[in-house]
Amino acid sequence: MPINVLFSARPERWETYQEPLNKAFKGKGLDVNLATDIPPEQVDYIVYAPNGDMNDFTPYKNCKAVLSLWAGVEKIVVNQTLTQPLARMVDHGLTQGMIEWVTGHVLRHHLNTDLHVLGQDGEWRDYVPPLAQDRQVTILGLGALGTACGQALAGLGFPVTGWSRTAKEVEGITCLHSNDGLSQALNNSDIIVLLLPLTGNTENLINSERLAQMKDGVCLINPGRGPLIDDQALLKALDTGKVGHATLDVFRIEPLPTDHPYWAHPKVTVTPHIASETRPVTAAQVIAENIQRGEMGKPFLHLVDRTEGY
Repeated sequence: MPINVLFSARPERWETYQEPLNKAFKGKGLDVNLATDIPPEQVDYIVYAPNGDMNDFTPYKNCKAVLSLWAGVEKIVVNQTLTQPLARMVDHGLTQGMIEWVTGHVLRHHLNTDLHVLGQDGEWRDYVPPLAQDRQVTILGLGALGTACGQALAGLGFPVTGWSRTAKEVEGITCLHSNDGLSQALNNSDIIVLLLPLTGNTENLINSERLAQMKDGVCLINPGRGPLIDDQALLKALDTGKVGHATLDVFRIEPLPTDHPYWAHPKVTVTPHIASETRPVTAAQVIAENIQRGEMGKPFLHLVDRTEGY
């Protein structure tokens, strides 16, 4: 009998994912019926995007796992009808995209590229940046994305500190944890990158108190989650010069409203949630691997801990 896999996402995603998923299933030797309209009692797995129409998982009593296409799970993990195992997306394409975006913007601020890109007015600006070894970078969040970005930056010569809620060891990165570790990380950094999950403990983590702990003129880069930052506190810190620049890719409301102060602020760069995108070909391989593991009775990859929220 074929394995029934329900695809639950926006219609345009079906067009994007149907072929890569079927190809990945075939590559794993899986006999899969992939469709968007399988009767709930017959569904073995759900490939899921949180911005689709599915909100009630109760009818899917025989479903072995819900496999998310998103790295972030804050919109689904609180769903009380979800009792099936939930796996978040961790794939090479998403990770590589984040590495490239974060590295690009860290280098932009490290080299002060804007000075020349925005200064084509005939004035000879002879600013010479320090070497990477003299620019301290901190990554808040040492999950798969934070670890990968931190190690890439360390490979370029930056001294990288990583902070996580619990103790971790990552090669090439000075690892800190706990509230004391967070204070130390914020105090010592020239550039801070936010790659934390959104939970009750991380919402508004970057507030007025923690902004005050940072170096004057610090650069803040957020490709993680919009609500990690208290927006009003950040705007005040930008106006006073406490924060020299903020590059923001994620926001509480998306698309960012046209009248939001971030758009017009001279010390803010807005990018439209493009830091990293799930790539259908590589994501399909992760989905196929997890379904194969489920059919073989092996543990699923990238399972979400509901108590932690990620």
